[in-house]
Amino acid sequence: MKSKTKSAAVAVLIPLAVGGFSALLTASGMRSFDFLLKPPLSPPKWLFPVAWTILYILMGLASYFVWSSNSPKRKRALTFYGVQLIFNFFWSIIFFNAQAYLFAFIWIIALWLLIVITTLLFGEISKKAAYLFVPYLLWVSFAAYLNFGIYVLN
Repeated sequence: MKSKTKSAAVAVLIPLAVGGFSALLTASGMRSFDFLLKPPLSPPKWLFPVAWTILYILMGLASYFVWSSNSPKRKRALTFYGVQLIFNFFWSIIFFNAQAYLFAFIWIIALWLLIVITTLLFGEISKKAAYLFVPYLLWVSFAAYLNFGIYVLN
């Protein structure tokens, strides 16, 4: 039981560390975010770290359910998980630091597709894991809307 708890904790810590490191690298770029024109439905700034923390926890739990399965498909699913996590990491840098809003939008569309594929692959192994990815998919869909709106308005 102890090793399962430890494995689950590591699985959750991985996306939290990726998100935390990305936030650390983009802290200076985030300051300019306050001065951007934003599209309708833009949430308050404080909501982003709260939402991302919850999403990273859910992603980590989903990856744990896939990792702890005996499925021969888990390696492929976890590979896509890792790739989408890398895309997630670099989106913030492209958007906040480079302020390349059009490229960030194209990048987030690629991220969205990777999330869809990961969700489907996770679903072949664990329905619970796939369901845990749905809020992430919805949030990135919303983030893509915000990204595009910021590109158009700025």
